[in-house]
Amino acid sequence: MAEARRWTRQELLLVLNLYDKLRFGQFHSRQPVIIDVANRMNRSPGSLAMKLSNLASLDPKLQARGIVGLQGASNLDREVWTEFQANRDSMVPASEEAMHELFQAGDTEEVEIEGDKGVQVRPMLSASEGPTSVLGNVLVRRGQQYFRQAVLSVFSGRCGITGIGIRELLVASHILPWAKFPKTRLEPQNGVALSRLHDGAFDRGLISFDEEYRLILSDRLRRHFPQRALEENFSAYEGRPLTFASDVASPSQDYLTIHRKEWGFRPA
Repeated sequence: MAEARRWTRQELLLVLNLYDKLRFGQFHSRQPVIIDVANRMNRSPGSLAMKLSNLASLDPKLQARGIVGLQGASNLDREVWTEFQANRDSMVPASEEAMHELFQAGDTEEVEIEGDKGVQVRPMLSASEGPTSVLGNVLVRRGQQYFRQAVLSVFSGRCGITGIGIRELLVASHILPWAKFPKTRLEPQNGVALSRLHDGAFDRGLISFDEEYRLILSDRLRRHFPQRALEENFSAYEGRPLTFASDVASPSQDYLTIHRKEWGFRPA
């Protein structure tokens, strides 16, 4: 019987890139993304799914939600996991670059991972989110691509407020701003998937979310009422909680608390 092929550090970078772009319940051998990536890695879908589940056992955020992975993580798994979490600024772009190389994607393309569809190489949107279009730095673009896909995965590819599922209309909104909080830039728990309209309102403190993730409206927004478009897009959803998957690490309430304080929302 042939000895099982050992996982390398470079392969684990790819697995960690995938880890935040899929939900725990998608770590199985029939999952389209896992099949696509495993084939490119010359691995079986079963082995890739198992490695993702091994890494889940190291994730304290999942453990806090009562989710336990497979107890087979290797020493190298633990080493690379720890390094990845501690050095996201460098490790995330490196992992995204590795994914681009795996799928032979160019600098003007992105490797789009959608849990229910698989992996597709697509041209980058002309209107990139956030600072990527301003800086034009490859590492920044790679990090931003990773963050967007990871946040959309948490919200199952839909706006957390309205349920809109058209990816071109969705933004991975930073709870704590990119410029002011560099240490949280690439944490999926620092993101909320919102429509472009609601992203603009959230970014400018016209809306926020309370301790139960329910939508709250600012007094500044209310001053523009009554206005049909605003009432249909904001008042109609006031008090409703964000909708996100149950088998992922949810958006950080610590970060949302800072957002509410920053924009002057009164405590409930």
